[in-house]
Amino acid sequence: MFNIKHKQGVLNMNNYKKIGLTALAGSLVAGSVSAAEMSAAGTATMSFTGGDEKANHGNGWVMEDSVTFSASGDVNDIGVTYSVELDGDASATSGAGNVDSYSLTFDLGDAGTLVFGGHGTGGFMDGNDDVMPTASEEPWDVITGADTSRVNGFAGDNAFKYTYAHESGLNVHLYYVNASGAADGTDVSYSDYGITYTGMDGLTLGYGEGDVEVTTGTKSNDSTMYAKYAIGGATIGIQTAETDNESASDIESTGVGISYAINDDLTVSYGSNTREKVGSKDQEATAIGASYTMGSLGIAVSMHQVDNVNNSAADDREGYQMVLTFAF
Repeated sequence: MFNIKHKQGVLNMNNYKKIGLTALAGSLVAGSVSAAEMSAAGTATMSFTGGDEKANHGNGWVMEDSVTFSASGDVNDIGVTYSVELDGDASATSGAGNVDSYSLTFDLGDAGTLVFGGHGTGGFMDGNDDVMPTASEEPWDVITGADTSRVNGFAGDNAFKYTYAHESGLNVHLYYVNASGAADGTDVSYSDYGITYTGMDGLTLGYGEGDVEVTTGTKSNDSTMYAKYAIGGATIGIQTAETDNESASDIESTGVGISYAINDDLTVSYGSNTREKVGSKDQEATAIGASYTMGSLGIAVSMHQVDNVNNSAADDREGYQMVLTFAF
């Protein structure tokens, strides 16, 4: 009888321990996770593209829309944000219905920021393929085919992106996409890096590079460097980029741009971009643009001239675009 009572007592004590540990765990979780803050922001645009007689733009008019929902909270002093974008055009690009970009962002405080992007998260080369100041579109945009073979690295799904900003103005950007096969991304894992400096008023310097091998045996190295300087209402910039291909012709490009903010609402710009390809004619693109804002409404127009589109001799084109953007 004594042994039986003793065992029962031990069992009862274990129950008390389980209850106590469960309550402690619950209090720790409750104390480490804050309530999420929800937010939503959206844009709707209508644009008209024309003037390019060698391209089929349909009737020229296009509507685009995007609504981004975000939820943010703290987990053990780490800020976590989930973001998902609903886009009417997403089904044609991502194959995921109307869901386009989505990601998890971890704010590590002084240690930087880590993003896990399920879709729509590009690296340094993708995000900085052309950072020249402009009031509207890049010189090589709008004209069909003029953006072919531009130096922009690789952007894939389920990617990691890390950014560290030092108080000196020196910033480090790292990006990684695990190999998933050419049919669904890239045969070989991709990574790139970038270094930027913003420690002097008005000055921005940047350099980045990455090795691209979407299909095994077609490796290339993409790199870019740029400088921008803003003084008063004017911003000027110059950027060079290069693709060194192991099994194709190398590509080099040089872009310059200048924009001027006439006032808080009106900005005008001029830019040019020359892309050289070994054994081919240089593609030479120029554009002038202007943008005007009225509260939540933005209007942007641009006119483009591209000679030797996609480095094809005598394929010269002109085009223009007007975009109305409503921000909510």
